[in-house]
Amino acid sequence: MGFRIVDVDVLVPQRYFYPLTQKIRVVLAEDQSMLRGALAALLSIESDIEVLGSFSDGEQALQAVGKHRPEVLVTDIEMPKLSGLELTARVKELYPDTRVLILTTFARPGYLRRALEAGASAYLLKDRPSEELADAVRGVSRGARIVDPQLASQIWSTEKDPLTDRERLILRRAGDGETTAELASSLRLTEGTVRNYLSEAISKLGASNRIEAARIARNKGWL
Repeated sequence: MGFRIVDVDVLVPQRYFYPLTQKIRVVLAEDQSMLRGALAALLSIESDIEVLGSFSDGEQALQAVGKHRPEVLVTDIEMPKLSGLELTARVKELYPDTRVLILTTFARPGYLRRALEAGASAYLLKDRPSEELADAVRGVSRGARIVDPQLASQIWSTEKDPLTDRERLILRRAGDGETTAELASSLRLTEGTVRNYLSEAISKLGASNRIEAARIARNKGWL
């Protein structure tokens, strides 16, 4: 796929081919084993792409990026230990020459905006034609920024995420069922501090409780 500018620096793929002098080295991060294997096989059949490894959690993927320094990291959003968004931010901080391509099922502008703010070079949905993934890898390896066409027109109209990183973390875990005491113990905070973070998040989202706040934030792509 080639690329055309649709708004500011947001790009949408259209087919074209690059003159390549060496293989593009890729690390994959995907927690579903069957899909991980399929993605690795799909990219490996491309003569100009080399898959260095595929990993089931964000920490393993981060270690692999540090070891191999690939041109491109392809990652899902929801993964154990480090989410795809957390992984993106760490990679851009520690290994800025590696480009990050987010491949996900989340067709929500909130997730897209957070991914780009974290430093991702591309955001594609998993229901796109399979050949677009290899073309997107080629594109981001050469500096293009690629956004799935379904989401490109929505990126600047979406609400800005009002939550801080700590509020987001605590609200996500509270929404998953952790108690205030459990959160305080694992995060080394007082229970009062945890309650304050939750209260701020609930207020910002106009919710009546932590469960409703977590639901609102997830629906908007903020958790």
